[in-house]
Amino acid sequence: MPKHIVSGLKYLTAVELIREGYSQKEVAKILEMDRSTVSHYLNGRNLSWNSIEIAKKITEVCPKDFLILAYALMQDKARIVVKTCSVRDYKGIIKESCIGCGLCADICLMKAIVLNDLKAQIDSDWCCGCLICGESCPTNSIEILEVKNDF
Repeated sequence: MPKHIVSGLKYLTAVELIREGYSQKEVAKILEMDRSTVSHYLNGRNLSWNSIEIAKKITEVCPKDFLILAYALMQDKARIVVKTCSVRDYKGIIKESCIGCGLCADICLMKAIVLNDLKAQIDSDWCCGCLICGESCPTNSIEILEVKNDF
């Protein structure tokens, strides 16, 4: 079953990347898949519709659960799947109370946090809103806000 879920998540990601203007060759490289597999996915072959429906449901759970499940199934490839399939955008704010300990950067599965001049910095393009960083912060210096999209 996990392989079917992974296939469904890769399908959803491939479709979205194609919508964003990537070529099949680029999608295959990003997802570390064979180009023919991407072609089959995009043409609805070699993939069960149940796998796609389950994958859609997974993308709708809370960001933390989506990230943890995707990461458990796909490890580092989960980053692009979560980034591409997330339906919400988030902005991370680091308060002045940040002591630059780096716990948040170490724990962030999306690799959205780096230390810069002994202060954490969040790349909002990669933040999935899981709040794992804020839960690990000993000084409660991280605030994650959902960004409202007006489209």
